[in-house]
Amino acid sequence: MPNNKALTARALLAVVFWPSLFFFWCLGPFVFFLLSTTSSEVCPLLERREQFLTSANGTLPMLVLQNLIYAIPIGCLVLWSWLLPDPTRARHIVTCIKLFVVSAVLGALWEYGSSLVCDGYGQPFFSPAWRMTSYLPIADIVVNLPLYVLVFSLGRAFSTREDEPAQEPSETIS
Repeated sequence: MPNNKALTARALLAVVFWPSLFFFWCLGPFVFFLLSTTSSEVCPLLERREQFLTSANGTLPMLVLQNLIYAIPIGCLVLWSWLLPDPTRARHIVTCIKLFVVSAVLGALWEYGSSLVCDGYGQPFFSPAWRMTSYLPIADIVVNLPLYVLVFSLGRAFSTREDEPAQEPSETIS
C-alpha cells in the first residue's frame, strides 16, 4: 500500500507540475509583465519623481506574487525529490533553485526598472543605471534557457513511472 500512496502523490504532483509549467512559465511572463509595469496611459501623467516612485513601488506586490506563482514547478520538483530521493536529481534541483533565484532577481529588476523609465521623455528623475535594465532580458534568457531545460527534464523523469519491470521486445501487453 505505501507504494500506491507514493504513486498517487507523484501523479498528483504531475497534475500540478505540467499545467503550471506551461501556463505560468510559458504564458505567464506576458500577462505579468503587462500587469506589473506602469501602463502607457499612466506614464504621460507622471511629472514628478515621487509619482514615478509611487507607481514603480506599486508594482512590487505583483512582482512578489509573480515569483511565488513561478515557484510552483520548483516546489513540485522538491516534493518529488522527497518522495523519490536520488542524490543526482537532488543536486539538479538545487541547481534549478539557484537558477530560479537569479532569474527572479533579474526579472524583478527589469520590471521595476522599466516602471521607473516608462515615460520615454528623457526626464532625468533617476540614475541612467535604471535605463540599463532594458538589457536584463538578455541576461534573463541566458539564465532561463538552462533552467527550463533542466526543470522540464527533471519533471519528465519524476513523472515517468519507474516501478514497472522492463518489457522484452517480443512481449506484448495484454
